[in-house]
Amino acid sequence: MAKKAEKTIAGQAREFRAEARFQRVSPQKAKLVLDMIKGLRVETALTTMMFSKKRIAPIVEKALRSAVHNASYLSEEQGFDLDVDNLYVKMAVANEGPRLKRIRPAPMGRAFRYQRRLAHIIVTVAEKHTTPKVDGTDATASATAGTKPAAKKAAAAKKAPAKKAPAKKAVAAK
Repeated sequence: MAKKAEKTIAGQAREFRAEARFQRVSPQKAKLVLDMIKGLRVETALTTMMFSKKRIAPIVEKALRSAVHNASYLSEEQGFDLDVDNLYVKMAVANEGPRLKRIRPAPMGRAFRYQRRLAHIIVTVAEKHTTPKVDGTDATASATAGTKPAAKKAAAAKKAPAKKAPAKKAVAAK
């Protein structure tokens, strides 16, 4: 596992990443597993990887655990407050590594070439910021709570009663 430092930009959340390079799986197969954990909380993602039957799942789990340990280590090292319970998988990608060229024997003394694909797996975690609660409710919920009843009354007052469609005239038979 290659360990990478956290990415810091002023005003944005910190990101922590870990890489598992030169894994003997095609990137296409690894992406199927990585798509299952994108955007999930770390705890849920680890549980998903534990119960996955794919061969690459333990390697992805190891990379995810490494990213979480990188986050906790750097938070202690640099002295900033990090809640490990609020971490989520921000990015999980599988890039293509070098290909191993191999030869398979073919009939009549010939040989067929094929390639074994390798993948570089990168997992990035970040801390999900929650909005501060005011009196047991979210700040956004309390701000919009005062405007919703007034908006409903205004919409009801503007609505005109529905008109009946005119009845079709009967055609006279000759």
